[in-house]
Amino acid sequence: MSTIALPKVEPLDPIRPKRRGLSPWQVWGVALLAPYILVFAVFVVYPVAYGFWLARDPQSYVRLFDDPVFAGAVVNTLVFLIIGINVKMLVALFLSGFFVNTRPWIKWLSILFILPWAVPSIPTILSVRFMLNPEWGLVNQVIFRLTAADGPNWLNDRWLALTMAILVHVWKSLPFWTMILIAGRLTIPPELYEAASVDGASKWQKFRFVTWPSLATLYLTSTILSMIWTLGDFNSVYLLTGGGPADLTHVLATLGIRYLRLDQVDLAMATIVVAMPFVLPLMYFMMKRLSK
Repeated sequence: MSTIALPKVEPLDPIRPKRRGLSPWQVWGVALLAPYILVFAVFVVYPVAYGFWLARDPQSYVRLFDDPVFAGAVVNTLVFLIIGINVKMLVALFLSGFFVNTRPWIKWLSILFILPWAVPSIPTILSVRFMLNPEWGLVNQVIFRLTAADGPNWLNDRWLALTMAILVHVWKSLPFWTMILIAGRLTIPPELYEAASVDGASKWQKFRFVTWPSLATLYLTSTILSMIWTLGDFNSVYLLTGGGPADLTHVLATLGIRYLRLDQVDLAMATIVVAMPFVLPLMYFMMKRLSK
């Protein structure tokens, strides 16, 4: 039996796709994104990087920690966060239950309630500062006429001035967080309240077992976000007290402005870097909760 020898066949190289350039749509996409990337690099990346570069000197932090105004600003910041934000969010939680009512007069009242947040900070906070003037302010004039006694010097005492700044912050930002919690309340199905009413639940039991479990995540997220924004908010303190009296009501946000006015840019940047340990854990915790 004869055999036929077949020719040896060389293995073929795998077919490799030819490299192609960007498609026209991809070119247009890159061209349209380039201005935004450039703006982000110039106005975000560069200022942040330059700020950290200015704060690179360890002696800046030594001088910062030796400044007695810095220690007071840290204490004021903690007081501002712990008291101001908790009071604001608790009041917002209470008012959100009030404003979800559908009575006509409540709707008109809600328009007036939102005005402090809608109006710019400079005229509103400066108007409060003028009202608290000890000599010709409206508040002391009313106290003097009703009680025949001189009103207090509201902005000349550290804790009284800081209390006024906290109240102004709560008054200015309260409408925003109230609207957020109102939106959360409106997502709760009415059937849950109807079932609770059939079971004979009181208003407190409805809040405890229906409203709060539905709003707990939103409330916590809003509280954390409010803390992050408040750390960077200098309007309430700077426009009302200017850090006075004697630089005793500064918070970290206004302390950086104080150093800039004194031409101590390295200390201003060091103040921002020192505030990062307050901000980063809050941002991490919030993003971790939002990613679930």
